[in-house]
This record gives sequence, structure tokens and C-alpha cells, in this order.
Amino acid sequence: MNLMLTFEQGDAVLVSVFLILILMSVLTWYFIVLRGWRAWQVRRLNREADAQLWGAASWQAAEKDLDTSPAPAAALLREGLAAVRKYQQHSDGSLGQSCSLDDYLTRALRKRLSQEQQSLEGGMTFLATIGSTAPFIGLFGTVWGIYNALVNIGAQGQVSIGTVAGPIGEALVATAAGLAAAIPAVLAYNTFTRLNRLINQDMDHFTHDLHAHLLTLGGKDGIR
Repeated sequence: MNLMLTFEQGDAVLVSVFLILILMSVLTWYFIVLRGWRAWQVRRLNREADAQLWGAASWQAAEKDLDTSPAPAAALLREGLAAVRKYQQHSDGSLGQSCSLDDYLTRALRKRLSQEQQSLEGGMTFLATIGSTAPFIGLFGTVWGIYNALVNIGAQGQVSIGTVAGPIGEALVATAAGLAAAIPAVLAYNTFTRLNRLINQDMDHFTHDLHAHLLTLGGKDGIR
């Protein structure tokens, strides 16, 4: 079947179904490429930041090396150092400084970690929505195609291949289009969920080590 005939001869409902599924498929692949690149980049940048931090001679040197790094690990380092400095410089008995340095640093790092983890979730809801709705949109196109076939049978008063071939063919293609949009979205969602979990685990471990070192070694290094 020539798909162009569907757009040339199909009714508005069927054409709308195909256009929606095509748009879903294009957006799915766009997010697959975007999120795949983002996940690879974050893991690479975090490994580099981790190596630079623990290989630095001092906290000041590490901060200078990672001052402009876009890595989430670098953002956590900057947040941790800023929290320590703020706590040391504002011991005025305010509500924010009424807790210990341990609690204050934990709160600051947890907030930044949550923000970095949320940034990794962009597009995931969209992929899940496409994966769950595209098959039903395709099924609606299938039902509509069968309906058109029954209308043609009723109008002509007889059943023939010519009567039902076009509408039934369009119905089957609508089902295939729905699956073609949904399957990559579901596979991508599961894959990126797994990747995000691995990245989050790495950042959790990094944050724990950073927190411990800032508490035990920060004073010796003279963080200012």
C-alpha cells in the first residue's frame, strides 16, 4: 500500500492519527539521541572531576581546577566548599547556623545532589507517555479503518476485496505505526532509567566521600 494515498484520500481522523504517530516517533528518537549523549557526557565529566579532585594538592587547587567544569561532581564540590565557608564565617547564632557543621554540610550537599539528579530526569516522562499511549492511538486508527471498511460494505451492499482492502490496509498500518512509535520509547525509557540509576549511585558515593573529607580534612587545609 502506498502510504501517500492515506494522506491524499484518507479522512481527517485517519490522517491526524498518522501525523500524531509520526510526530511521536520523531520526538522519541530526538530524546533518545539527546539523553544518550547527556548520559555519556555526565559519566565522562564525573570521572574526570573525581580524578582531578582527589589528585589535587589542596582544596583550593581542586576548586580552581574544577571552577568552570560542568560536571555534577564539580558542582557538588563547589557547593560543599561554599557551605563550609558560609558556616565558618557566619557563626552569628542564626537559625541556619544553629545546627552543627555536619548537619549544615549534609543539608547543602543533599540539596545540590537532588538538583543534579533531577536534571537527569528530563525527557523521561515524555518517553514513558509515548510508550504507554502510542499503541492505543494506533489502535484507534485501526478501529477507525475497520469502521470505514464496514461503511463501504454497507454503501455498496456487497463484500469484495476492493471494498475492504484500502480501509483494512490503513487500519493495519495504523497499528504498526503505533507499535513503531511505542517500542523504541519503552526500550529507551528502561535503558535510561538504568543509566540514571548508575549515575546516581556514583554521585551518592562521591557525595559521601566529599562530605567525610570536608569534615575531617577541611580545617587542616585551611578552607577560606
